[in-house]
Amino acid sequence: MMPYFQFIPFGVFAALVAVTGLYCVMATRDFIRVLLGLEIITKAVTMLIIVAGWMSGRLALAQALAITLIVIEVVVIAVAAGVILAVYKHTGTLDVRRLRNLKG
Repeated sequence: MMPYFQFIPFGVFAALVAVTGLYCVMATRDFIRVLLGLEIITKAVTMLIIVAGWMSGRLALAQALAITLIVIEVVVIAVAAGVILAVYKHTGTLDVRRLRNLKG
């Protein structure tokens, strides 16, 4: 087992990727960019799961969790892309601010 301080750069990098994704979600008003920000955040979580599995010596479990996360992520992104297409057909724009005007 390796010392924990050798894993600090991986954790810092994953945290920076997560902050980048969070900034992308919070700073933009375009639906596609919000979806890309969510994708970046889930990639950071996947990296953290793999690093945690490597640190704990349970890499097989971490890989199984990462693969499960990737499968769930693909389904969520596909559904979100369908919603985005429907919103674009309805409003003609991808601006998030226009969603406040929609009535169900």
